[in-house]
Amino acid sequence: MTAKLLSILLILIFGYALPQSKDKYRFEKEKHLKNIKMLTGEGENAEAYLSFDEKKLIYQASVGNIKCDQIFIMNIDGSDKHMVSNGKGKTTCSYFLPGDNKIIYSSTYLADENCPPPPDYSRGYVWKLYDSFDIFEANADGSDLKQLTFTDGYDAEATVSPKGDKIVFTSMRDGDPEIYVMDLDGSNQTRLTFQKGYDGGPFFSMDGTKIVFRASRPKTEKELADYDDLVENGLVRPSILEIYIMDADGSNMKQITHFGKASFAPFFFPAADKIIFASNVNSETGRNFDLYMINSDGTGFEQITFNDTFDGFPMFTKDGKNLIFASNRFNKKKGDTNIFIAEWVK
Repeated sequence: MTAKLLSILLILIFGYALPQSKDKYRFEKEKHLKNIKMLTGEGENAEAYLSFDEKKLIYQASVGNIKCDQIFIMNIDGSDKHMVSNGKGKTTCSYFLPGDNKIIYSSTYLADENCPPPPDYSRGYVWKLYDSFDIFEANADGSDLKQLTFTDGYDAEATVSPKGDKIVFTSMRDGDPEIYVMDLDGSNQTRLTFQKGYDGGPFFSMDGTKIVFRASRPKTEKELADYDDLVENGLVRPSILEIYIMDADGSNMKQITHFGKASFAPFFFPAADKIIFASNVNSETGRNFDLYMINSDGTGFEQITFNDTFDGFPMFTKDGKNLIFASNRFNKKKGDTNIFIAEWVK
């Protein structure tokens, strides 16, 4: 018997009907999310981050005839999607600057206007840290593009402090992927991390006093040899990444997770007392990523999403009432990733 027929029978017999779901994008057990809305409908869309006035989102996408990621902006309701990068090379990791009249993102276009070659997966699943990536500033419409980093090696993964005074990013300039900060105009570039291993994906807390990031820490002789060989070729194996926090000056670094799995895309709750992040910690195959939260002292671990494919790149609004994230859920085409917004339920 269909749900519709059952509802009709219940009305006739008992005078009530089965409740109709208003949350078609939410899975069972996702008690912290409600009124989930899909903001994009096709292609590969990811890393959507709010403007300072929280009326717009900036994100990277490969959609339609676009062969490798370009930077787009849309309104918070998903309207007025438009590309703001120059359509050349590969771009990643975009963010608004204070006032929302300017943006930053990384691009490879100065080295080659074509898409760079994909990573060599004969070494297993690896990320390519293209040495042609540099960080650029532009007007919000994409005009007046200016280069902010000029060093040899990968410069990307840049985000901006909510205080509006600093940019934090990842760079290979010293031979190892480390985290750096700089002023909004690109000056005073300062290294914050110094441990062997990949350090990346940094975000400031809302008050700008702390940074949360993902990191690998190879320890055994075999792990170190593999890591060194990959880094020499601009590659990172992201199979084991843990979540760390530190003060904004790089001091008081602390490891938060100890899963031995791939955890990434961490973001502070508004009060910085908790962290939301993506991980495959509960995946039997290692291919399923969900969102999780954990207290900033490493306690209180809890699963947030229960999608059997991918959920990642979470970002809270400043009041903590809404969550932006990317997901493969309910996509029209296998492999498509879309941007979603949901109300947060404490």
